[in-house]
Amino acid sequence: MAEPYRSTPIFDEHTLPEALRNKHQTKDGVWGVIRVIEGELNLTYVEPHSEKVLKPGDPGLIAPQQIHFVTPLGPMRMQVDFYTEPPPL
Repeated sequence: MAEPYRSTPIFDEHTLPEALRNKHQTKDGVWGVIRVIEGELNLTYVEPHSEKVLKPGDPGLIAPQQIHFVTPLGPMRMQVDFYTEPPPL
């Protein structure tokens, strides 16, 4: 089973970096899994456009080079894990 090679710190609605709140993407060959620990977070995929509300136990998958951004929906805590192959959800 795939293991993350890196994880971000745990962010809340106040410490979530602007870079994650604005359009960005992972590098070629890098998968991301956004895991919400508490609260809710809106994940927006830019192309094709779609949105998903992430909650604890319902993570968001980011494919390599997929443009996306996140928006806190009130108080929340979240973390991103990074993988070099498709991760388990």
